[in-house]
Amino acid sequence: MAEIERPQIYLITPPEFELSDFPGKLAAVLDAHEIACIRLSMATKDEDRVARAADALREVAHARDIAIAIDSHVQLVERLGLDGVHLTDGARSVRATRKELGADAIVGAYCGTSRHDGMNAGEAGADYVSFGPVTASSLGDGSVAPLDLFQWWSEMIEVPVVAEGGLNEEVIRTLSPATDFFGIGEEIWSTEDPAKALGQFIAAMS
Repeated sequence: MAEIERPQIYLITPPEFELSDFPGKLAAVLDAHEIACIRLSMATKDEDRVARAADALREVAHARDIAIAIDSHVQLVERLGLDGVHLTDGARSVRATRKELGADAIVGAYCGTSRHDGMNAGEAGADYVSFGPVTASSLGDGSVAPLDLFQWWSEMIEVPVVAEGGLNEEVIRTLSPATDFFGIGEEIWSTEDPAKALGQFIAAMS
């Protein structure tokens, strides 16, 4: 029997970090595990801070041939030499963003728990659709993306799907057969040893 491909890791930065040490932490995780893509996801709206962080993390990512996308800041993608954008307003701006950034850029859409929004984002040209949180979390409006949403999506829709928000080993074990990517961020950065914590999550996938 063919082995089912295990999901890939979509690594999300913490919302706040120090440029003096985070690039080193990120590099250690990238060197320890296979990562598909990184997302710069900062709480600050200060474009200068975002740009400095993007420059530093882009160097770490591109040195290892890993793509890096940014949350929401469509206008910074080309300016900072990033690979794409993660939109947080569902399907609403996918089409316009695709037109602006072109066919080669990564354009992803966070669609909360809405199957309808996800389908619209896919039709509008999103490279992936992200649902979550998968357990109670500060992400979104308090609703949780159920397992059957991912099961239905992986059976019916070809656009890759990301599970993110409130992940733990048990959820990862359950969701692995039904998702293409796990968006993992605070779950590992809040630990003493992010690379080790990620290793435990990856072990739970199999």
